[in-house]
Amino acid sequence: MGADDVFPIVTTADLDRLLTFYTDALGAVEHYRFPPEGPPGYVGLHVGKASLGLGHDLDHQPSTGSIALWFYVDNCDATTARIRQAGAPILEEPTDQPWGERIARAQDPDGNSLILGQRPRSPGAGAGGVPTDG
Repeated sequence: MGADDVFPIVTTADLDRLLTFYTDALGAVEHYRFPPEGPPGYVGLHVGKASLGLGHDLDHQPSTGSIALWFYVDNCDATTARIRQAGAPILEEPTDQPWGERIARAQDPDGNSLILGQRPRSPGAGAGGVPTDG
């Protein structure tokens, strides 16, 4: 027996701000809201095939942690530009990596670490250079 799925929940004191950021800058799609009426305490998002939760806590204080959210995107440069336009800091401009991916590093409006990865154009390589096709 073990876990069969996992999704991160980002806690914030300003849920509306983060919801707008993740939907506008990264194309996330809201699929769940609780409570369904009035200001939400939790919003569930789909990001492609993945899920991301946003939890509201008025007393939450952002901190620098050891977790980063990795988003695979179709175009690293265009997504980095959207994040910059949304007012979030870009920590590392898009750069081609030795394993074939193109990545950039940014922060969301609460300071959470984001990594934007564009998959390699050549078949057989994945994150960290690990082969994906055996």
